[in-house]
Amino acid sequence: MEKQVTKKNERVEEVFNLFIKHVQAFLKEAELNHQEYTNFVHWADRLGRSGELPLYADVFLETHVLKAMYTDMPGTQPSLLGPYFIDGSPRLEADPGEPFVLTQRPDEEGEVLYFKGNVSSVDGRKLGNTRVEMWQNDAGGKYSAFDSDAPRYNLRGHFYTDENGNFEVKTFVPVPYSIPDQGPTGEFLEYMDQHPMRPAHLHLMFETEGHETLITQVFFEGDKWLETDVAEGVREELVTKLEDNGSHKEASLNFVMRKA
Repeated sequence: MEKQVTKKNERVEEVFNLFIKHVQAFLKEAELNHQEYTNFVHWADRLGRSGELPLYADVFLETHVLKAMYTDMPGTQPSLLGPYFIDGSPRLEADPGEPFVLTQRPDEEGEVLYFKGNVSSVDGRKLGNTRVEMWQNDAGGKYSAFDSDAPRYNLRGHFYTDENGNFEVKTFVPVPYSIPDQGPTGEFLEYMDQHPMRPAHLHLMFETEGHETLITQVFFEGDKWLETDVAEGVREELVTKLEDNGSHKEASLNFVMRKA
């Protein structure tokens, strides 16, 4: 049987060579000894075996990648996708003038939140019919489909902006929560003397033709964990105010997408 020839991927080679170049500089500066290197390899092996590698990358690496890519670019700053996104959320429908209602249990606990937003392009054009994916945790700090007894798509859904790029969603105020800290990720947090808490936030993903997909989060003024978010995902422009309207809370934020 003839052996299949794999075509060389020059981009992989380019990135790997850069990686080795900078790792060598890092090792020289850090002055690691072989035991420290071995300890790292064993810890990384436990991280992979525990299934926490995506968690660790999302919490400790992704924010630096995003900042390097987007800090000086126009448009809304992205934030972490996070480890709790899942595909296949239901499409939400709403009557004209009424908010979308994020999928929820009949007895869902928490403070009711009406969240409004507008989506536009960096050129100022309003982006109607933009697909908006939204997900969040519940009053217990849990995400559906992850260590939760809620239905798979609880507090998840997608919908489309109106012709002016506007949308409004009825949901619940999210709560701060701890990332998993009983495995290798928690071991790393102990080494760093770092708490495991994330401030309360909404997750949003925006998709429309001719523009980059925008994945971001919305935070709220007054949250005690804003300044010390373990994932460093907070951006000043992504912080909004929770207004008390008696029977419910209200908040809003506008989003600007970059052209592809």
